[in-house]
Amino acid sequence: MAARTPSQTPGPTPGRTPGAAPAPAAGRPAPRGAGGALDRYFRITERGSTVATEIRGGLVTFFTMSYIIVLNPLIIGTVASSGGEGAFLGGGDAPDLPAVAAATALVAGLMSILMGVVGRFPLALAAGLGLNAVVTYSVAFLPGMTWPDAMGIVVLEGLIILVLVLTGFREAVFRAVPAELKVAISVGIGLFIAFIGLVDSGFVRIPASLATPVELGIGGSLGSWPLLVFVVGLLLAVVLVARGVKGAILIAIVAATVLALVVEAVGRIGPRTDGTTVNPEGWALNVPALPDSLVQAPDFSLLGQFSLFGSVEKIGVVAVVLLVFTLLLADFFDTMGTMVAIGGEAGLLDEEGNPPRTRQILVVDSLAAVAGGAGGVSSNTSYVESAAGVGDGARTGLASVTTGIAFLLATFLSPLVDVVPFEAATPALVVVGFLMVMQVSGIDWKNLEVAVPAFLTIVLMPFAYSITVGMGAGVISFVVLKVALGKARAVHPLMWVVALLFAAYFLLGPIRAWAGI
Repeated sequence: MAARTPSQTPGPTPGRTPGAAPAPAAGRPAPRGAGGALDRYFRITERGSTVATEIRGGLVTFFTMSYIIVLNPLIIGTVASSGGEGAFLGGGDAPDLPAVAAATALVAGLMSILMGVVGRFPLALAAGLGLNAVVTYSVAFLPGMTWPDAMGIVVLEGLIILVLVLTGFREAVFRAVPAELKVAISVGIGLFIAFIGLVDSGFVRIPASLATPVELGIGGSLGSWPLLVFVVGLLLAVVLVARGVKGAILIAIVAATVLALVVEAVGRIGPRTDGTTVNPEGWALNVPALPDSLVQAPDFSLLGQFSLFGSVEKIGVVAVVLLVFTLLLADFFDTMGTMVAIGGEAGLLDEEGNPPRTRQILVVDSLAAVAGGAGGVSSNTSYVESAAGVGDGARTGLASVTTGIAFLLATFLSPLVDVVPFEAATPALVVVGFLMVMQVSGIDWKNLEVAVPAFLTIVLMPFAYSITVGMGAGVISFVVLKVALGKARAVHPLMWVVALLFAAYFLLGPIRAWAGI
């Protein structure tokens, strides 16, 4: 989901996982006088860590997930909404990537610090990969929708998750959707993200002849320098991830960007289009070039650009409810899995597989979704890349505070975003998509009752270019199959409601025509 990169495996066995550093049981009092107030507040000594280890682990987490500062602007900042005369995020008629990057880093920094201080857990947060794709291609793309409307839906989703957490209703929601359908949603989003990366880079594109929906490169060939940059970046990312190198995705982006700068400086390739002429061999979005200044005061103009209920007037209550539910599923379930996965890696889970301060962790994660929408950068969520810091020794919230401070410092480096072309950044989307697709083994493909809905969910997300369509097809087919097999009572009541909402969503056109809307 997710999307951050969602957890690739089911929740770990309660207790310390193999290879994790030993940590005293949650709740055991810290030794008297050990390390002072900071040590006692974060329980650093109690969990078998040190201040230096926590700071190092927090920095490792930052470098592992800081690619989001580059990728989030390239996803949400380069697509004009359908409404508002096709304005880009921020209201302009052209992308403002530095502003999106600055706001992305700001919200990630503040929410990671909040997680460290309130949740006291080594879990960092930032704009969710997968979730930002939902907002961009399934929300802002809808007829009449503007970016403030889309961000308002993100805020609504975050508020609903917060209510679910505070009321304890999350268990009921978690039980409503079958586990294998949840897996299919993450896998489908992974394929969708990978497809977006392949298309945005130009590795696959619509052929001039229109003989097929897409083709490889230019006329079935990879005959351009920008495509070479993409291929090199992808292969490097794959190799580094396979070797377990910390910060593999960021390293690949930086290396591909350096190559792109050299290629452009030597070849003077130019953009794929300048508004009048088209050069198929050009750069897809921005032409790589060093900025006049690497540091500048951050532009936080995106903050507060959301309309809480503006979407209701544009697309109707039913569509808004469905979109909120789509974001809720993609966000809420991945968060639960990520939280347990990080706790298991750190050896912080109790006998029932729950990390300490579970409710506080979930409250901060819910507030992060709200903050992401209010900040104009899409829903923020917990990152499983935090496992990199945990693997380096982090065991407490001090690591998250360190990651957050690093993000805040990064707000001053937003001009660097304009340097990175699509061809250098999109390999990360393909790799993240792969990591999400790895979960496909969690589906029982011999059980057609879940396999068929899972299949429809997975394939329709990229094929229909809509995450909502994939989820709707999966939910409806699941309910229909259960009814057809005489197992209607096995369907959770909430699934009936969701299936009816998705059916109404698919038939929105005929319904509006019938109602004269």
